[in-house]
Amino acid sequence: MAGLRRADRPTLAVVGATGAVGTVMLQILSQRADVWGEIRLVASPRSAGRKLAVRGEETEVVALTEEAFDGVDVAMFDVPDEVAERWVPVAAAKGAVVVDNSGTFRMDPDVPLVVPEVNPHAVRMRPRAIIANPSCTTLSMIVALGALHAEFGLCELVVSSYQAVSGAGRAGVATLRQQLSLVAGTELGTSPGDVRRVVGDSTGPFPEPVALNVVPWAGSPREDGWSSEELKVRDESRKILGLPALPVAVTCVRVPVITTHSLTVHARFEGEVTVDRAREILATAPGVVLFDNPAAGEFPTPADVVGTDPTWVGRVRRALDDPTALELFVCGDNLRKGSALNTAQIAELVAAELS
Repeated sequence: MAGLRRADRPTLAVVGATGAVGTVMLQILSQRADVWGEIRLVASPRSAGRKLAVRGEETEVVALTEEAFDGVDVAMFDVPDEVAERWVPVAAAKGAVVVDNSGTFRMDPDVPLVVPEVNPHAVRMRPRAIIANPSCTTLSMIVALGALHAEFGLCELVVSSYQAVSGAGRAGVATLRQQLSLVAGTELGTSPGDVRRVVGDSTGPFPEPVALNVVPWAGSPREDGWSSEELKVRDESRKILGLPALPVAVTCVRVPVITTHSLTVHARFEGEVTVDRAREILATAPGVVLFDNPAAGEFPTPADVVGTDPTWVGRVRRALDDPTALELFVCGDNLRKGSALNTAQIAELVAAELS
């Protein structure tokens, strides 16, 4: 492993620094405790030479090459799966501990899938020198679920997601904004197909219009009608919580929200649960904000949660027909805790280990 530099602080590489998540990552690095020495910004060759601000300094972006990892102790990757598949092993072979935000290595048995509030111990078990970051949908709920599981013992999970368009990257955001401009000030949404006719083929990364609509699909097709996004939530939740046989059912829905995923959660536990105890757990859990007073109109919504770090939880109820089950509504910013923040938190755990 590369030696520590600049006052014994590790060198960090941010790969994909110019992307949507990378932009948020640079903000987060500037806001959190300064544990790093050099921060090296890495992106595709077409972005090389650009200058971006991090920790109050203008830093020039360098091209993604093997040499970009010379002397790097920790490398955070916010890149598409195919880029991660090629370059993450290169960075690891050059001596860096890699924290990867793509889906490429999440289910590799030799790669821990880490949420620092839930399973921080897993960071040290990294035989490939790679640590995976969960998907933004899983991260939007798993901190709250992990706290409840530690107390009650999770037995079954049924989830519906309401996913923001930024989960599909900059193209998703641009698509929604374009569609909103087309439908604003009209009477559209009152007859079959009228929104589709105005939007035309401008559906971007989505199979249907997302403005004035909800789309019950996110991800790519998998067997038996499931989507890749739905299977991610199932498989990742099992791995993070250490429950390989946990029954999980997921329906992923895209909604006309820019940033912040929301989920309804039906969680069944080993024994009878009470709302009072669940609220105590959630109110004191790291990384969770309990915001739950429906009579006063207080519950999480994306419009209020966006730009914040915690998982927000409201609508906490015991299931009407099952004293062992809880119903929750959760919101989490999919670009912060859902991507960049969790990656940064993992990297900081590694930095503390190296120091």
